[in-house]
Amino acid sequence: MVVGPMGRYRLTETEREMKTKKITKAVFPVAGLGTRFLPATKSIPKEIMTLVDRPLIQYAIDEARAAGIKEFIFVTSRGKSALEDYFDHAPELEAELRRKNKTDLLDILKDTNMDSGAIAYVRQNRPMGLGHAVWCARRLIGNEPFAVLLPDDVIAAETPCLQQMVEAHAETGGCMVAAMEVAPKRTSSYGILDIDQDNGAIVKVKGMVEKPKAGDAPSNLAVIGRYILTPKVLTNLNKIKQGAGGEIQLTDAIAQETKKKDGVFGLRFRGQRYDCGSKIGFLQATVAFGLSRPEFGEEFSDFLHELTAMQKAAQ
Repeated sequence: MVVGPMGRYRLTETEREMKTKKITKAVFPVAGLGTRFLPATKSIPKEIMTLVDRPLIQYAIDEARAAGIKEFIFVTSRGKSALEDYFDHAPELEAELRRKNKTDLLDILKDTNMDSGAIAYVRQNRPMGLGHAVWCARRLIGNEPFAVLLPDDVIAAETPCLQQMVEAHAETGGCMVAAMEVAPKRTSSYGILDIDQDNGAIVKVKGMVEKPKAGDAPSNLAVIGRYILTPKVLTNLNKIKQGAGGEIQLTDAIAQETKKKDGVFGLRFRGQRYDCGSKIGFLQATVAFGLSRPEFGEEFSDFLHELTAMQKAAQ
């Protein structure tokens, strides 16, 4: 691996001769109970809660499709049958939309369908962390690089985040994580990168620390829920013991690759990330995505301005 013109990483001639497999598989860890959204998640999976008019999982699926993903692996748990049903065909509903000539709605509905064989489900029988969830999918992943997308992280971007990562990964190889800068006081909520070389959009990583205290964080560059990983990470997970919080941490398995030949890289992606795993993040995303919709964005903006004015007047 060498640093080329403009500070961009590029593969050496020898590495280019090695045939790189395309990234066509993605893992979606969706086994969590969604307790922060109770009582709503008592009966429905958090991943199909709607952001404007589309469930969270649909945003992740659309992002993966844009990046060239062909096989979708969901790590689930008990109570997720509604999530599985969401991806099934709905022949009665489709027939009704055709009868009423509602072609626009029919097209939207068809976008939620998944081809037979393109989607698979594997159970995580107990909550043991993100690393364990990814490890549960090991037999479906096989011996090839793969992506991991956390549906809680919804990213608004002109070029979808995972597509940005796939393009950058073609230059670097190895493992890659999406990264963003956070305030020092918030480092304890994220996996934090220890940076070896910083070349702007792409950084080479020499270590990763899971949820460090503000004074112990090696940087303020935080890992968010998008990853491109090699099969070696699965081998690391197979050997790893419980880490921070009593869980098997994915960052611990990725960090082991920083000292190996292929290495680990972070990508400062272009876009706005919303943490829809929290109520405030979900509300922020709802407002932002609502304002971005041309069919009602202007009316929604007017409403927000009127509401703000009313609140100020009442103070």
